[in-house]
Amino acid sequence: MGTSSDAKTTPPRLHVLLARHGDRALVIRRGPSKRVCTIGWGRRTDTFELGQWLKGRIYERRCDLSPGGEYFIYFAMNGHWSSATGGSWTAISRTPWLRALVLLGKGDCWHGGGLFTGPNTYAVNDGYGHTVMRDDRSLRRDAEFRSMGSYGGECPGVYYNRLQRDGWTLRERQKEDSRSHVTVFEKSLPQGWTLRKFAREQVGSPVGKGCYWDQHALEHSSGTMVDLPDWEWAEYSEGELLFAQRGALYRVGRPGRKGLGDASLIRDFSEMRFEPRAAPYR
Repeated sequence: MGTSSDAKTTPPRLHVLLARHGDRALVIRRGPSKRVCTIGWGRRTDTFELGQWLKGRIYERRCDLSPGGEYFIYFAMNGHWSSATGGSWTAISRTPWLRALVLLGKGDCWHGGGLFTGPNTYAVNDGYGHTVMRDDRSLRRDAEFRSMGSYGGECPGVYYNRLQRDGWTLRERQKEDSRSHVTVFEKSLPQGWTLRKFAREQVGSPVGKGCYWDQHALEHSSGTMVDLPDWEWAEYSEGELLFAQRGALYRVGRPGRKGLGDASLIRDFSEMRFEPRAAPYR
């Protein structure tokens, strides 16, 4: 990790959403801090499709993919507070694009984003409310959705529910001090291994991290611990251990009894630069 927030020294930050069914995924790449893009990932063939760039911020922990990966719900902010959206908005687009099929103006950064509850149904992290600016009859808001737990209106309110829905077990929530909380999630792997995710909520976080960031570790039933401080995102899915670090995406096969095998690079996103792109739909 670099020692300044300059784009030359701080690698881009990656967060990945995996569709629950099928092989579709979405990579959210942030860097520099006010530039973000979305990249579709076909996991079966490791093919990638650049979606669109945004001059602003996508709050990746308030995002979700529909079960088959066709749609993307996200919360974004560009700070244009006098614009029609009020400078922030929740939207649903066709993966991997950002052009909104459903557009809900927000006007602040409290709450926002949401979760898919079915192939064409979604719940909004509403809070103080949104203004409907565009709608799509093929998508329906789920008014009966009930979350697994209440974790506040910002990123954990969506992220922690998404993790639990996708097979993670919440083990504990700890207050480390007045400026830092950590919530520990676990997922079982083969051969006696457990993947741990330490979801941090921190004021004054390390350089290159937001106020919400993750750390990871592996623990074997024999007591062996493997600390993985550089993994900013990790998931176990369909027999693969996937992780992101320093702007690149990797995979490891099934962990063996003696630990991890060699990681293989899937894609390095470090050299990407902003480019304006239009979505292929209206």
